[in-house]
Amino acid sequence: MEQELLEPEDQDFEEQELKVEEKSLEFIVDVESNGIRIDKYLSVIQSELTRNYIQKLIEDGKIFMDDKPVKANTKVKTGAKIVIILPKLKETEIVPENIPLDIIYEDKDIIIINKQKGLVVHPAAGHTTGTLVNALLYHCKGELSGINGVLRPGIVHRIDRDTTGVMIACKNDKSHQFIAEQLKVHSITRRYQAIVYHTFKTDSGRVEAPIGRDPKDRKKMAVNHKNGKSAATNYKVLENLQNQYAYIECSLETGRTHQIRVHMASIHHPLIGDTVYGPSKDPFHLEGQALHAGVLGFIHPTSKEYVEFQAPLPDYFTGVLSKLRHKG
Repeated sequence: MEQELLEPEDQDFEEQELKVEEKSLEFIVDVESNGIRIDKYLSVIQSELTRNYIQKLIEDGKIFMDDKPVKANTKVKTGAKIVIILPKLKETEIVPENIPLDIIYEDKDIIIINKQKGLVVHPAAGHTTGTLVNALLYHCKGELSGINGVLRPGIVHRIDRDTTGVMIACKNDKSHQFIAEQLKVHSITRRYQAIVYHTFKTDSGRVEAPIGRDPKDRKKMAVNHKNGKSAATNYKVLENLQNQYAYIECSLETGRTHQIRVHMASIHHPLIGDTVYGPSKDPFHLEGQALHAGVLGFIHPTSKEYVEFQAPLPDYFTGVLSKLRHKG
């Protein structure tokens, strides 16, 4: 999430709970897929592995059809059982780093961060420094939950590198499991502010469309009715700007990778600064999408009471709003 998966800084579900790495994946070939090359079939039928990585697994003898190792040119057969054996990720020791954090709240169970723009949440292979995890290890002196392994201690959800705002990390496994369960059942309050292209004729709306890998570009997500996971985003128009843009608030019912960015682009309102799902040139020179996680609310793991935390809009965001409100 490099070659194999989206880089962690590119995954923000907009937030999605992390899962322990699976040991294997299994598929039964349907009638419509008969005769398709196995690497192409697997790149379409699932959303976790890129075609390049699938080809590498084939070379390594990690993919089987009806219990026999496949070759690169193997074609799938209706009713065949495909098994992918996923090698365990090599865990790398992550070094604590004294990176400044904007801490909104902290107790013995959780820490709430106002994440700055450009900060990657957790390390990946070949990228083990300068992340939020490095900063948390330094600040919390190693007191972080271990459920997601040494690469992602304390991390129960994540937001994009270029998305700012509220996120939670957990200091122990009990708190991690408690928060993860709320993410799983979508009971956590998550409200984001965004600036998008084009004005709205209505004050609010809802986008309900499954999200999965883009079959035409495996590095992107897309509305994918065949292989996507259910996703729903509610939006409210806070202000139309210059008859060209809109300042909106989005509330997530689910937490899929790039959810807000994909959903808003699907209704022709891509986020400004988002050159992945919107215009390839950014007239605002933002170096990333105008998206801010403004509110995060959940049941506290110890008090069992509902708590809610807010992060003010960052300067770059308010600067764009000011220009759009006063221009012309």
